[in-house]
Amino acid sequence: MKIALALEKFSRHAGGVESYAVELARTLVCEGWEVHLYGHYWDGEPASAIFHQMTSLPSWCPPSVRLIDFALRHKRMVQDQQFDIVLGFGNTVAMNVYQSHGGVHFISNLRKIGAIRNPFLRLVKLLALFATPKYHARAWIESAPFRARNRPVTVAISEMVRNDVASYFKIPRNEIFLVYNGIDQARFGASPDRKAMELRRRLGFDNEVLFLFMAYDLKKKGALYLIEAAGKLRDQVGSKSFGVVVVGRPPYPALKRLAEKLHLSDIVVFSGRTREPETFYHACDVFVLPTFYDACSLVVFEAMAAGLPAITTIFNGAAGIITDCSDGIVLTDPKNVDALAAAMERFLDKKFLDSASEAARRTAANYKLEDNHRLMLRIFSDLIARGCSGV
Repeated sequence: MKIALALEKFSRHAGGVESYAVELARTLVCEGWEVHLYGHYWDGEPASAIFHQMTSLPSWCPPSVRLIDFALRHKRMVQDQQFDIVLGFGNTVAMNVYQSHGGVHFISNLRKIGAIRNPFLRLVKLLALFATPKYHARAWIESAPFRARNRPVTVAISEMVRNDVASYFKIPRNEIFLVYNGIDQARFGASPDRKAMELRRRLGFDNEVLFLFMAYDLKKKGALYLIEAAGKLRDQVGSKSFGVVVVGRPPYPALKRLAEKLHLSDIVVFSGRTREPETFYHACDVFVLPTFYDACSLVVFEAMAAGLPAITTIFNGAAGIITDCSDGIVLTDPKNVDALAAAMERFLDKKFLDSASEAARRTAANYKLEDNHRLMLRIFSDLIARGCSGV
């Protein structure tokens, strides 16, 4: 059996969908599939995969042209071969299985713009977005599966995404498979080790309750509102009760200025990027991600497996696995700093924190990477059995 996957970059360190694609490819190889990867870059995993180098256009080409070139070039390349499954992640137009890891592009952008506090700037950003060729190119590519005469099998990675796709693209909800993300339980579910404790001390914390924020897109994931909530909580309980660690890109200027203005240098630490997220999970106590849009944040699953109850929002597909006030807290408004501060304060109670930590581990144990792959393989096999191979 032959399968084709396409991404600009195949690397477990590049991002959520890239890491997922590499892990899925590894499982497929182990199951005897012939795995073909189409993209600009491959870090060599899995070694048995067949990589097809797709020439990238020069950086001076407009982003819209590069997006469309990738999608159309991929279409031409896969049509030259007889594949049983062509899996699309939202960046191609030829596929017989579609699994978007970014949710609905229109909704994602709308929510991201919602993170801007100033109404005038929000309006300007909105108008500018819909005027860009890049937005329309991505929207055209994303809608390809739903324009096709023979619509690909559609897989949603969260209940929220399933509802959004059904509503936005006007397709029956019950025709969309729901396959939640899965994680490596052995990697993230292990007990804290010496390395994690050393990291905690190096960050400057000891017995404080340590909140962890981990994301690359700090604006869309609500980092600014977290910093404000940290300032509010500090004013209520003092500076010796908790700390906040921000992992991801360096703080953008407005975020850094806010932390300085609120005098949070002894509470908030911007630690930058990491290739060892599990060490941060095991060094911290509570995961917090007041995101404005996340199709299904994998870091929530990983953190909960490490015993961190999660604070997130209804705009995160991962909220679908959280039982409110048991293994985490789900907020209805990312901008509600008072509600976020109150949620964080709940976890300063050690009894509540310990109970939520155990509940988080139990919840995350239900979402194994091998279960996700098993369900995807079943979808592939059923599709082949029905004679719906290829594109």
